Amino acid sequence: MAYGTALAVLADPTRRKVFERLRYGPRAVNAIASGLPVSRPAVSQHLKVLKGAGLVEERTEGVRRIYSLRREGLMELREWLDSFWSDALEAFKLEAERSHKAKGSR
Repeated sequence: MAYGTALAVLADPTRRKVFERLRYGPRAVNAIASGLPVSRPAVSQHLKVLKGAGLVEERTEGVRRIYSLRREGLMELREWLDSFWSDALEAFKLEAERSHKAKGSR
């Protein structure tokens, strides 16, 4: 149930903002923290939680830590969400078929 972990981790609004700042590519902690209403150490803690959940990864460049999205970390969540769409389409198909048969028997 990794999707449950991803949902729980991303439920925090600040953590979600930190995560969203990585959408367009890797960034250093200072760049991620810039403009957020929390301290750089708080952003580092949020990144630690995101990393623990498998949603981000880090690499070192000199003394800087560069964070990036780990798209694989979102795959299970996406598959879970997509299953709702598949279920809805199947229900729609069954209803359309039932309605079509009902019209044909009149």
